[in-house]
Amino acid sequence: MTRLFEPLTLRGTTFDNRVWLAPMCQYSATDGVPDAWHLVHLGARAAGGFGLILTEAAAVVPEGRISPQDAGIWDDAQRDAWAPIVEFVQARGAKIGIQLAHAGRKASTFRPWSEQRGSVPADDGGWATLAPSAEPYPGYATPAEMTADQIAAVPGQFAQAARRSHEAGFDVVEVHAAHGYLIHQFLSPLSNARDDVYGGSLENRSRLLVEVVGAVRAAWPDDKPLLVRLSATDWVSGGLTVDDVAEVSRVLADHGVDLVDVSTGGNAPATIPVAPGYQVPAARTVREVSGLPVSAVGLITSAQQAEQTLVAGAADAVMIGREGLRDPMWPLRAAAELGVADAVPWQPQYARAPF
Repeated sequence: MTRLFEPLTLRGTTFDNRVWLAPMCQYSATDGVPDAWHLVHLGARAAGGFGLILTEAAAVVPEGRISPQDAGIWDDAQRDAWAPIVEFVQARGAKIGIQLAHAGRKASTFRPWSEQRGSVPADDGGWATLAPSAEPYPGYATPAEMTADQIAAVPGQFAQAARRSHEAGFDVVEVHAAHGYLIHQFLSPLSNARDDVYGGSLENRSRLLVEVVGAVRAAWPDDKPLLVRLSATDWVSGGLTVDDVAEVSRVLADHGVDLVDVSTGGNAPATIPVAPGYQVPAARTVREVSGLPVSAVGLITSAQQAEQTLVAGAADAVMIGREGLRDPMWPLRAAAELGVADAVPWQPQYARAPF
């Protein structure tokens, strides 16, 4: 048995393997409601052998969507639409998690394939955005600085989304605190200039994250895992650092978080030294400092590379993103390449297809 295809247990949930589908926005929902596209997209990856399927960012409030076409989990109609997708994925033998999100100042933007860029005007279905400070992401509309009451409402919004996620049958929830979205905006000194208890020191800047995690953990069943995605660095001088995020993760370990999904960047334009596995060292640091299991993501493209990441102790699972878009059956292919083809069962409908 390879490390990549060993089971991993978090709380009362055992994942059949450590090849997990990274959350990737599809920008294809209507009023936050997922549809047949999401069933086919996520269902195909479940049939392909991923041990955990993570949905795209699902907004906890309408104004938390990245684009008007983003999925949500702020009402019962969305919950009910997610339920058959969850059931289908689980019937293929995979676990499924939902990523709970609020985009903050990066909300209300055109989806990537639109001919237009930047913030969507109100006349085209956009809305005013909120952030810790009235500082825009370059090229986007200026957000309103959040009031104390608006900040105080956020943990409850995430908690209600977690409750609906449980009702829909999800196995896992992940709090999205990365990629320049609302919680990351609070964490980073590049976007947080507040002078109250939510600004200044790292402890203050991480306060909202800790409050959200506490609220979600209280609303989410004790036997189900809670993940947090963090950007371990802004890649900009004066921004969030790997050491900062490792320390925040250590704190999260005391608040019921079961695994940190380590990514980087997204809160400011930056020159990023992109290369195969370029974010793996950050995952290792977070793992060593926090004592929590972590997942690694970012240009992990081959079975051997993924296996070595785990064998070397840099991570406990790998998130596969673009390779998962290109090849829904990447885990089945990887198992064959590592000489453990029987570690991932083929769906009976595909019994004539093994590599």
